[in-house]
Amino acid sequence: MSRRHAAEKREIFPDPKFGDLVITRLMNAIMYDGKKSTAERIVYGAFDDMEGKTKNDPVKTFHEALENVKPQIEVRSRRVGGATYQVPVEVRSERAQALAIRWIIDVARARSENTMVDRLSGELLDAASNRGNAVKKREDTHKMAEANKAFSHYRW
Repeated sequence: MSRRHAAEKREIFPDPKFGDLVITRLMNAIMYDGKKSTAERIVYGAFDDMEGKTKNDPVKTFHEALENVKPQIEVRSRRVGGATYQVPVEVRSERAQALAIRWIIDVARARSENTMVDRLSGELLDAASNRGNAVKKREDTHKMAEANKAFSHYRW
């Protein structure tokens, strides 16, 4: 890892339909092989599906789901005197958002519905109502950090 300077963040533009940067991040994470239009179709299709099922604003539901999946604390490996400890550290807000988006997409891809639109909308609705595997992943991360609280003095 370079010690000279941190990589500069690339500017991303808000999505064309809702004008939301976080939705663009979701699209970019879903996208394979630079196929942005396919990712857009998946995300917007999932949002339409969510709106049809709940009759609520899909953007609001998406942000609610993201808040429910964001971890506040995680464990990082730290080597001290030949032993490796899992040290609990707080998660920066930017990383928490990135982890939440990644977890939602991974869990959605593993679901059993037929299309990615159905999988993503189902997982977002589950996450918004505080259930589903993405929320379980956050709970597991918090449990791991809680179990290793004794090593928190190794924090750097």
